[in-house]
Amino acid sequence: MLRKRIITSLVWLPFAIAAIWFGAPWFTLLVALFALLAVREFYHLVSRAKAPTLTRFGLIYTLLFIASPHLSFGDFSTNQTMLLTSAVMISLIILLVRPQKETAFASWVWSLGGIIYLGLLLSYLVALRGLEAGREWVFFAICVNASSDAIAYFIGRTWGRRRLAPNISPGKTWEGAVGGIFGAILGGTVLFNILELPASFSYVQAVLLSILISVAGQLGDLVESLFKR
Repeated sequence: MLRKRIITSLVWLPFAIAAIWFGAPWFTLLVALFALLAVREFYHLVSRAKAPTLTRFGLIYTLLFIASPHLSFGDFSTNQTMLLTSAVMISLIILLVRPQKETAFASWVWSLGGIIYLGLLLSYLVALRGLEAGREWVFFAICVNASSDAIAYFIGRTWGRRRLAPNISPGKTWEGAVGGIFGAILGGTVLFNILELPASFSYVQAVLLSILISVAGQLGDLVESLFKR
């Protein structure tokens, strides 16, 4: 498993670095590709629960959310609100004309869940890249999360004893989780001294942001494991 992760990372790493460096449209396209693959996998997991999702609808709206920072209808928050509102309404209309009535509610919830969980949340990464010093912020977020994951994995495998969430992800331990937070702080400290972040961004803020990134990333891993259950 570790070897597969390393090989996959090495294959994708040059494309990811180039896309982040050059920004739109390359970064948006890369995020869109990842989002489409992820939402397809999400709907595949849901199908095991015998809840037929609106897959094509979900893929289209995932792309729309990823592209929303570039839409000219309004500002980013307005575009998000319009897309979410239309997704709720149109999905309900589609379900009204579908023959499967017994699973309508589950289909609606899971279809919107995939769009929100992947399309909406990943759109913030695209919006982040569009900010001033957006390239540096994206590098900071991704590299800190990678540092947290790597340290958490090795500390958990080496010294992990106390299970973090045995009913969700038996392999995760409290030792690994704490190690991941320290790994994030280490990565954030190094990046704070390397990247050209805004002068108003202090060392203390970098540490606090690194901790938040680590906690959010680890919670995200647990949520993913929960969906697989």
